[in-house]
Amino acid sequence: MRILFHYIPSLLVGLIIGSYLTIGNDVLADRYNNSLPLEELRTFTEVFQRIKTDYVEEVDDKTLLENAIHGMLNGLDPHSNYLNAESFNEIRIGTTGKFGGLGIEVGMENGFVKVISPIDDTPAKRAGIQAGDLVIRLDDTPVKGMTLNDAVKIMRGEPGTEIVLTIIRETADKPLTISIIRAIIQVKSVKKSILESDYGYIRISHFQDRTGEQLANAIQALEEENNGKKLQGLVLDLRNNPGGVLHAAVDVSDAFLTQGLIVYTEGRIKDSSLSFSAKAPDLLDGSPLVILVNGGSASASEIVAGALQDHKRAIIMGTKTFGKGSVQTILPMNNNTALKLTTARYFTPLGRSIQAEGIKPDIELNKIELATVEKDKLKSIKEADLAGHLDNKEKTAPNKADKIAEKKSLAKEDYAIYEALNLLKGLNIIKSHHSSKK
Repeated sequence: MRILFHYIPSLLVGLIIGSYLTIGNDVLADRYNNSLPLEELRTFTEVFQRIKTDYVEEVDDKTLLENAIHGMLNGLDPHSNYLNAESFNEIRIGTTGKFGGLGIEVGMENGFVKVISPIDDTPAKRAGIQAGDLVIRLDDTPVKGMTLNDAVKIMRGEPGTEIVLTIIRETADKPLTISIIRAIIQVKSVKKSILESDYGYIRISHFQDRTGEQLANAIQALEEENNGKKLQGLVLDLRNNPGGVLHAAVDVSDAFLTQGLIVYTEGRIKDSSLSFSAKAPDLLDGSPLVILVNGGSASASEIVAGALQDHKRAIIMGTKTFGKGSVQTILPMNNNTALKLTTARYFTPLGRSIQAEGIKPDIELNKIELATVEKDKLKSIKEADLAGHLDNKEKTAPNKADKIAEKKSLAKEDYAIYEALNLLKGLNIIKSHHSSKK
C-alpha cells in the first residue's frame, strides 16, 4: 500500500501537561478548566486503570496508550492515522514509485479494508482485484477489528510468497477468494500510445514527483510518432488512479491550461490554506482533450478532472469519481513517529468540494455497458468474419506494420477509449465547420 500526501515538515503538534511552579493554584485550575475536558480525562484514566488491574492478561502501558491514540485518530476519518517508526519510514519512501506488496491502494470502511484502486501491471491487477472491493479476510485472519497498518503489514511480505484475499464485491452474490503472489511493485507513472493518426492516448497510473515532466515528454514523443505533427486530440486516462502528490496534480493540470486557478485548499490552520494557478503554455495548443475517470479515480485525479472541467478545457467521460477531497499532512512526533492528520479540503476552481461528492462526468458511460461490451463488438461484422467464407486467392500478405498497429489498437480493446476517440473526432469536425464559416 502507498499513502501519498501533502507534506508540511515544519508543523509539530504536541500537548504538554507539566508542573507550573510559578503559577498560583487558581490560575492553574482556570487554565486546565478552559483547555482540558477534565471529566472525560477522569473517565479515560479510570478505564486505563481498570484495564491495568482487571483485564484477563497483563498489558503494558505503551501498548494501551498507542491503542488509545489509534482509536482517537481512527474515529476522525478513514485517512487520519498514527504512524509508528516503521510506518512513518514506509510513508517517506512511498513516493519513489518502487515498493513491495500486492499493488493496491487501500483505505478503511466500516472496519474492513476497502480497495480504492488496483495499480497497473501489478499482481493485484492481474489477479482481478477491482476498485470498491471490500477485503474481509487476509488468509485465515478476519480483517474486522484490525487497524489499517495491521492489515497492510499482513499484505506486505517477501516477493514470491502467496496471500489469499477474501473479498466482497457489489456485483458478486457471495464472497470471492483471490490468491495473489507478492512482488516488488515498480510503478510506471505515465504510458503513451498513438490511437490512430493525429490522436494520442496517455495513461497516468499514479501522481508521483516527476509525473508532470513525464507527461510533457510523452506528449512530445507522441507528436514525433505522429510524423512530427501536433496532435488533433488526446485521451487522458485517469481511471483507477488513486492519486498521489499534490504538486504533480497541479503540474498535469497546468500542462493544458494557460491561466486561472487550478485548485485551492482550506483548513483551520494557516499553513493548510493554499492555492495554485496555471501559466502558459498549453502543451496541446488547444486541441480537444477527453479525460476518462471512474470510481477508482481519487484525490489528485479528481483535482485534475475538476480543474479542467471547471475551465471547460476538457470533457470528462466515464463514471463518478471516488470523492476523496481531503488533504493529509504528516506531523512528525517524537521517537520517529508521526500523525497522518486530515488538515484541509480540496476545492475546484469554481469552489466545488470534492470530498464525498467526487467529480460527475460530463458524459456518463453506463456501468453495465462498460462491464458487458465485448472487444469484438467494437468491430463491424464483415464477410471475412463469417464461418466458411471464401478466401481471396489474390490477397497479398498483410504488412507487418499494419499487423502490429492492429494488435496494439487500444480503441478496439477498450470501450471507453473507443468512445473517447469518437468524441475527439466529432469535436474536430465541429471545430472545422466553425472555422470554414468564418
